[in-house]
Amino acid sequence: MIEKNLHANPSKNRTPRHRAREFALQGLYQWLLNNEDAATVVNHIRAAHGFDKADGDHFTVLLYGAIKDSVALRATFAPLIDRGINELSPIEHAVLLIGAYELKNNLDIPYRVVINEAVELTKSFGGIDGHKYVNGVLDKLAPRLRADEVAADKKR
Repeated sequence: MIEKNLHANPSKNRTPRHRAREFALQGLYQWLLNNEDAATVVNHIRAAHGFDKADGDHFTVLLYGAIKDSVALRATFAPLIDRGINELSPIEHAVLLIGAYELKNNLDIPYRVVINEAVELTKSFGGIDGHKYVNGVLDKLAPRLRADEVAADKKR
């Protein structure tokens, strides 16, 4: 029997921050489906195999932040989606929460990196064309949350 790797791109060199986003995605997925409190989700994910290779601080900030600010984050991207929030796949929903959170709160991470990371997460864990959807939504959201950075980037 062939053992399947947990990651869609096992040979890809994943940074500790990317791994933190993967674990945050798993935690948000668990939170969305089971409606468990954030502390339970964090404890469960921190015990997962391979967590020691992730940026634990970034994971914690992302997961707690996305859960705490989920209502406001949803309000930022809801006008940009073509369906109701409850009609999004749990992966797309979780990735959009992560992407919106990072665009809004992690100004040290370039907006293009935030979008690229969200697209890569969706490619790895989401449906066939989910990454295109996530890319489109975050590409429209970036100018709303980081107008100066996006404008400066377009001038180059």
